[in-house]
Amino acid sequence: MPDGRFIRWLRRHLQRVICGSWLLTLAHPAAARFDIPGYELVYNAPAETPLQADDLRTGEAVWREMFAGAQERIDIAQFYVAGQPGSRLETVLAALREAAGRGVKIRLLLEDKGLRISTPETLAQLQAIPGLALRIIPFGKLAGGIIHAKYLVVDGCTAFVGSQNFDWRALEHIQETGLRITDAPVVAQIAAVFEQDWQAQPRLVTGQPVPGVAQQAPVEDLFHGNYLVASPRDWNPPGVRDAQAVLPRLLDSATQRIRVQVMEYAPLSYGPGKSRPFYPLIDNALRRAAARGVKVELMVADWNTGMPAIAWLKSLALVPNVQIKVVTIPPASGGFIPYARVVHSKIMTIDGRLGWVGTSNWSGGYFDNSRNLELVMNSDVMAARLDGLYQQLWESAFAAPLRIEYDYPTPKPGGEKAP
Repeated sequence: MPDGRFIRWLRRHLQRVICGSWLLTLAHPAAARFDIPGYELVYNAPAETPLQADDLRTGEAVWREMFAGAQERIDIAQFYVAGQPGSRLETVLAALREAAGRGVKIRLLLEDKGLRISTPETLAQLQAIPGLALRIIPFGKLAGGIIHAKYLVVDGCTAFVGSQNFDWRALEHIQETGLRITDAPVVAQIAAVFEQDWQAQPRLVTGQPVPGVAQQAPVEDLFHGNYLVASPRDWNPPGVRDAQAVLPRLLDSATQRIRVQVMEYAPLSYGPGKSRPFYPLIDNALRRAAARGVKVELMVADWNTGMPAIAWLKSLALVPNVQIKVVTIPPASGGFIPYARVVHSKIMTIDGRLGWVGTSNWSGGYFDNSRNLELVMNSDVMAARLDGLYQQLWESAFAAPLRIEYDYPTPKPGGEKAP
């Protein structure tokens, strides 16, 4: 009977073999891509717009390749799932089924509150995949928020984190940004986040307590290397830094320029009875930066122009050194598509030296009590490419300066009548 040390050595050896095969695959790219060591930038542009990026692969291309290369396990965490016959997501689901057919184990973790916006047909397709284990997690019982992160891990060797939901619209009619990650320590941390939430699910469903993390990761050495930050702090695995603590520190380091693109920005959270408690953490940091002469550029989606968020955007736009633009993507030629034709990326650059790609909107409820993941890259090369994506949209006909005197109509992303 082999002892525990031998078994652990064998597991590590097998993991190195599997991950080594992944690196060999990546050494011979089949298509144009943009990357720095350990991180490939992934991008989806809305169809029928000039926002394409020929040097960046799309989410569906990367997902299919990751699933096709899987040998042992695929772990997927998503807010919800929504497919459409004939869409690009169908090819992703086909790759997932093929992986299962090879004996790959698949675990899918979905947010309980995301079920109501998931399409039953897509859920049924996933549940029909042989060997797929599905868990629905009521994350609100743990931290008060939701599983909002969109990520997957394959064989513990490669991961994907980005704004792309497991939604056909994200792959065809929404602007999205993500990262394929092969940086081994970061992939291990992402896998640990999944494992923590996967193991918490049965406890939450049965009303048992979920043990928290005994020791929080120190918020230090933020300006060297590349690393993961996540939320909520009290439920991050050991070694994973708190996004809510790190982000203001990064913003406070800026000396020249901060560029931010998110779907939604507001110094407000979500409280009981549709109340919006004040959440000043990020807003204060941006105002501090502007006050010391840093140029702050912010782009948001036209879905962000309802009250009370628009009032706060206008207030921020009045601060010297702050410029805000609202992005409106026109309808597709085939007609109106509910909850599509929008910019959904969550990216930031600072001084052309640091890049941020994540899953959080910049308001309360995301960094404090919901599960989200963000990648920080101290790389002028990655920051420059993110700046290029940012400027492409900033200078496009779809981005218009925020109008202080204009009474913006209530957004109707689902086509519903405004109240």
